[in-house]
Amino acid sequence: MTDITEHTAARPRAEFLHRFSVRDAGTLIGLVVILAVFGALVPGFFAERNLINILQQSSINACLALGMTLVIISGGIDLSVGPTAALSAVISASMLVAGVPFPLAIAAGFAIGLVCGLLNGVLVAYVGLQPFIVTLGTLSTYRALALIYTGGNPVLGLPAGFRAIFNGSLFGLPLAVIIVAVVALIAWIILKKTPFGEYLLAVGGNEEAAYIAGVPIARTKIAAYMISGLLAALAAQILIGRLGAAEPILGNLWELDAIAAAAIGGASLMGGKGSVVGTILGAVILGTMRNGLTLMNVQSFYQLLATGLIILAAMLIDRVTRGRG
Repeated sequence: MTDITEHTAARPRAEFLHRFSVRDAGTLIGLVVILAVFGALVPGFFAERNLINILQQSSINACLALGMTLVIISGGIDLSVGPTAALSAVISASMLVAGVPFPLAIAAGFAIGLVCGLLNGVLVAYVGLQPFIVTLGTLSTYRALALIYTGGNPVLGLPAGFRAIFNGSLFGLPLAVIIVAVVALIAWIILKKTPFGEYLLAVGGNEEAAYIAGVPIARTKIAAYMISGLLAALAAQILIGRLGAAEPILGNLWELDAIAAAAIGGASLMGGKGSVVGTILGAVILGTMRNGLTLMNVQSFYQLLATGLIILAAMLIDRVTRGRG
């Protein structure tokens, strides 16, 4: 009996270590290889300024991808993160230009993200529509609202004080990187240390079993989409703080990058599996690839091709590992 008990207790630990080694550590090894390749091919690639630039460029996608990861773990997908960010950005920016205090304008942008996520979640959880169809529809809807609100024109002249909030530095690192690092820590705590994290994994892994176990399925899905919308709004604030302007076409194809980062990090589009650490590493991998390819003067459409191929490769790897499991 003792041997059986010890064996049973050891299985979760062994499974955790296996998943960590295959997913997060494997993603880390991939990042190291990519860094080594570009370090050998691109002079000055490992310069401190360039490495900080990679982190700064990766921060926006990492922010989006963290929210996307939670949605994917719950068995959903959010194709509307880019337009959500755009709508949040133009509303916050127009309020800032009109002289509204920074906290109120930022809060309004966050509220837009939450409302967009809430609408997605309600349509998925209560109306029963497929996440792909819902967010494909809201992708067009939110983008259209951003264009209608601005008349298709950018919002220019954001106050310098607002820009300093998201465009400064601390301890030699851009504030955007530090903000996203804090968000990642919170996301990790949510996923690993709270009942909500367990609900996400349960709903995405087996919704019927989760229902029988008493998991609040609808509320869990809605919360995941609202977090995704909120983080899209945060990414928008970071970007307009850096650029000093907000465009209604902001965030084009952001959803592709976010899905790619989550997939590289081990999230399964079938739900029930994902990693905050892996997602961050995935975002840095994409940022590193784009930075290295840009320094090598590779045209942007080849970078888009690489992103698409990475998603396909990640999905094939997930299919193989699921089949073995």
